[in-house]
Amino acid sequence: MIELLKHTNIDFMGKRFYALALTVIVSVLGLVTIVQISRGTANLGIDFAGGTSVQIKFNERVPLKDVREALMNGGISDVELQDLPGENKILISTKKGEENIGEISRNMIAALSQKYSESSMVIDSTTEIGPKVGKKLRTDALWAVIAAMVGILIYITIRFQFRFSVGATVATFHDVLAVLGGFYLLGKEINLIVVSALLMIAGYSLTDTVVVFDRIRENLRSRLKKSTVEVINESINEVLSRTIIVSLTTFFAAAALFAFGGEVIHDFALAIMMGIIVGTYSSIFVASPIVLLMGKDRTMGKK
Repeated sequence: MIELLKHTNIDFMGKRFYALALTVIVSVLGLVTIVQISRGTANLGIDFAGGTSVQIKFNERVPLKDVREALMNGGISDVELQDLPGENKILISTKKGEENIGEISRNMIAALSQKYSESSMVIDSTTEIGPKVGKKLRTDALWAVIAAMVGILIYITIRFQFRFSVGATVATFHDVLAVLGGFYLLGKEINLIVVSALLMIAGYSLTDTVVVFDRIRENLRSRLKKSTVEVINESINEVLSRTIIVSLTTFFAAAALFAFGGEVIHDFALAIMMGIIVGTYSSIFVASPIVLLMGKDRTMGKK
């Protein structure tokens, strides 16, 4: 296997307290984001906030300002327009309309029909979600993430020991909070696509953490004359090259999706890229220090 870094001797555990400060800040930001999502005050997509989304395909490229003007002339304001370059498509969405949500899409189409002929545009899709459904989707998404965390806890407990499972679960939850907090700071829309990215990030983070844990457990069994801190440091250094190579190749794949995948997959790819960075960080500076904190005796490696 290609070795990007050879014979490193970095004192990761000696830097764990500095990393703890960053971890706490990121986690608090993520928790604040969850509170804002539960209150409905974050930048939620229509999946969670309720609203209407209409995707229209035109025969030729149409400026967004012309579409917005046509909608305003039809009495429709406060809408978000998203251009899909190369496809002559425009996505129109609004989060307004609690009671008459079923009429909003018809009003949008009627307003555009005043400016554009029926032969020049085609309605690709229409999505309408009421606020009650959006609230239920928010709750379901939260339970999906919680279920993933519980599954990770059970899996790592069976695979290793409970103290290892706590480290893996906290690290994975940290990664989810970090990406959520990042999206909140950037003002990005949080929707079901982002939730699916978060679940994918949880899986990636777990895989990366398990690789580190495997080496720690193996070395704890064989290097009995060394302290637990030394063994954990050596274990992380031994898999560091592998961790960086895997993270970089995965990051580059996500970056390609971000750059060339189009607007629809843009936020998904961004979340994956952020998740890869924090997932690599948490495997070293979150999961491993927790294993060290929960027990320095050599029974850690005797399962």
